[in-house]
Amino acid sequence: MRHIACAIGAAAVASAAMSSTAHAIPSFANVIDPLNPTFTQALGSNDAGTIVGYGNASAFNGFRLTLPSSFTRENFPGQPATQVIGISGAGNTVGFYVDAAGGNHGFTETGGTFVTVDRPGTVFNQLLGINRAGTEIAGYSSTDFAGATLQHAFSLAGGAYTDVNALLPANFNSQATGVNDAGKVVGFYQDAAGNFAAFTDTAGMIAHFLFPGSVSTQALGINDLGQIVGDYVDAAGVMHGFLDAGGVFTTLDPAGSTGTTINGINDRGRVVGFFTDAAGNTIGTVGSVPEPASMLILAAGLVGLGAARRRRADA
Repeated sequence: MRHIACAIGAAAVASAAMSSTAHAIPSFANVIDPLNPTFTQALGSNDAGTIVGYGNASAFNGFRLTLPSSFTRENFPGQPATQVIGISGAGNTVGFYVDAAGGNHGFTETGGTFVTVDRPGTVFNQLLGINRAGTEIAGYSSTDFAGATLQHAFSLAGGAYTDVNALLPANFNSQATGVNDAGKVVGFYQDAAGNFAAFTDTAGMIAHFLFPGSVSTQALGINDLGQIVGDYVDAAGVMHGFLDAGGVFTTLDPAGSTGTTINGINDRGRVVGFFTDAAGNTIGTVGSVPEPASMLILAAGLVGLGAARRRRADA
C-alpha cells in the first residue's frame, strides 16, 4: 500500500532522463492535522488552493484543507479508514478506503456523493490521482487481496481502463500515481531486483527515469505544465522529494526533514507532501516552485557558472 508502506530497493536503473540539476529550494510551511498532530500527509492540491490528505494517529482520517488551518473531514461513509489523495479543479476527489476486513477499495467523491471504484476482476484497488478536468484517473489494482500477485498500474477515462502495467518492462509491481489534462500518466514500477524507477506514459509511449545519482525514484504527481514531483532515495538510503521540470531536477526537502515525499503539484506550482522530522513525526508540507521557464533560466545560469569556473581553472 503506497502511502502506508513502500519498500525501496538499492540498485540503480539506467536513467533515460536529462541529468541537469537545479538547486533553488522553495520555502515550505507545515501542514498539521489537529486530530493527528504526529502523523499528517498532504497529498494533493488543486488550483483553487484546496489541499487533500489524511492523518493517521490512530486510524486513517481523510481531510480537505483550506489554508492556513480550515480542515474538513472527508471519509467514505461507514468505513473505518480513508485516504484522500487527488483533487480535480472542480473539487472532486479520489482516493481509497479500507474496509473492516482490511480490503482496499478506490473511490470517487463528487459533491458529497461517494462511489466505490474497483477495477472489474480485482480485489485490491487504490485511486491515486485525478486530472484538473476530472476526466481521467490514475491508480492501481491487484487480483490478490494479500498482494502476492502483481500490482497493475492503470488509467481510467470514460469508464474504460487502460492497463499501463502491460506497457512497462518486465516487473513485479507498478502504480500509476498522477495524470494531467493531456492524458500523460506518471508512476513507478518495480523490477525483478526489487528496485523502483519512475515512468511516464504518453499515449502508450513509455519513458522511465531516475533522479540523477539516485538508487530509486518514484514519480507521484504531474501538472498540466508537465512538471513532475515525487521522491528518490540517495546512495546513503535517505529519501528526498524532487521536482522534474522538463529534465531539470531539483531536490525539495523542507527544513528539519530526515526523509521527504512530494506527492502532488498544481498548475500554479504549489507542491504538497510530507516529511519525517527528527522525532519521528510525519508532518505535512506545502510549498511553491518556479514556473518551468524560470527553472530553465536557473539551469542555464548554473551551466554558465560551471563553464566560468572551468575557464578559471584552465587559465
